[in-house]
Amino acid sequence: MTTTQTTGLTTFHYTGLAILAVACAIASINPLEFSSYLLHQLGTLLMVIGLLTVTLKGWVSRVGFAGTIVFLLLHVSAAHYLYSYVPYNDWLISWFGWDMNATFGWTRNMYDRLVHLMYGVLLYPLIADLLRRAFPQSRPSVIALLVIQFVMASSVFYEFIEWWIALGMSPEEAENYNGQQGDIWDAHADMALATLGSIISALLLWLKSITTPKAHEE
Repeated sequence: MTTTQTTGLTTFHYTGLAILAVACAIASINPLEFSSYLLHQLGTLLMVIGLLTVTLKGWVSRVGFAGTIVFLLLHVSAAHYLYSYVPYNDWLISWFGWDMNATFGWTRNMYDRLVHLMYGVLLYPLIADLLRRAFPQSRPSVIALLVIQFVMASSVFYEFIEWWIALGMSPEEAENYNGQQGDIWDAHADMALATLGSIISALLLWLKSITTPKAHEE
């Protein structure tokens, strides 16, 4: 897959960063639980620093950059409301008259599940960009497999980090931060959805590669 990569920041990058900055500013207004908000936004800050570092080196395509910004926007929304309380269902009822939770029989807030799925979907291009640079001779199928494995491994690492942070919190604070909602299989479901998301992205990019006409040399 051919992607556009440039060294340094362009108007495209500044626009994405500006949108994210505005979202962070809005999310900082009366967050539901301030200490959990700060913990979540620490993750946002670290990801932005990492994204800027690899972007300035010219290692990331526009698709990879944009996907990461969209993922961070989803995360910032959850930082404001806490993952367990993002009122997506109320929004859908208000805007479209559709009760998604009732339709699918959900008894828990599913926003955290969406974000874990989108971790695999939206960060796939970024991770693929970096792995193609690290292993330039590798076939696309090998890169795809490495991205999926990276998503799986990083999801496991993230769940361990969440567990480690929760050890120093009260049960109520840990619940607010982790968003487990009483589900003993929460970590397993989150990791599975992230992996599924990366597989979906891999399949979509493969379909794009076989359906996009290739330029023929004259």
